[in-house]
Amino acid sequence: MLRSQALRVITDLIGDELVVSNLGDPSKELYHTRDRPENFYMLGSMGLASSISLGLALSQDRRVVCLDGDGSILMNMGSLSTIANLKPDNLILVTLDNGAYGTTGNQISYAAGLTDLVDVARACGFDHCLKADNTSELSEVFKGCLERRELSFIHATIVSDDNKLSAIPLDPIAIKNRFMDSIDP
Repeated sequence: MLRSQALRVITDLIGDELVVSNLGDPSKELYHTRDRPENFYMLGSMGLASSISLGLALSQDRRVVCLDGDGSILMNMGSLSTIANLKPDNLILVTLDNGAYGTTGNQISYAAGLTDLVDVARACGFDHCLKADNTSELSEVFKGCLERRELSFIHATIVSDDNKLSAIPLDPIAIKNRFMDSIDP
């Protein structure tokens, strides 16, 4: 499945959930798929989408969906252990795994057959880990996660593509401000 297909599946299922998307291409694609104030687009800080999502999940009851990449998860693996130990029941961590550092030039990542991120998540303490290799599987597992109140890790296998989208036409301050305004006080 392409990242655009995975994002369409997820955005068709979300309601008022807060979404934090990984930097670069995933954020651009999310913006062009379904822009909304409840989306926080990472424009930098590779590897920190999961950490930001954890902070949001701990600060409120609202559901948080983190759209991360395999390269970013590998860059900040300590976040998986921290998240799993704190176990916020309102966080769904979706790893969109194309086996490459897509935003920085498609260099192969260690998730490309060498490191099983589901095994890593389980070893860090995630109890609810799921895999999705196509859009129907992703729809099924994501719906299931939305229906339960439990920390969840979804590993979604995607195919690298060369789809280059235009930049998000919002500056970082505007993204932050409208996102913060969308969060209930």
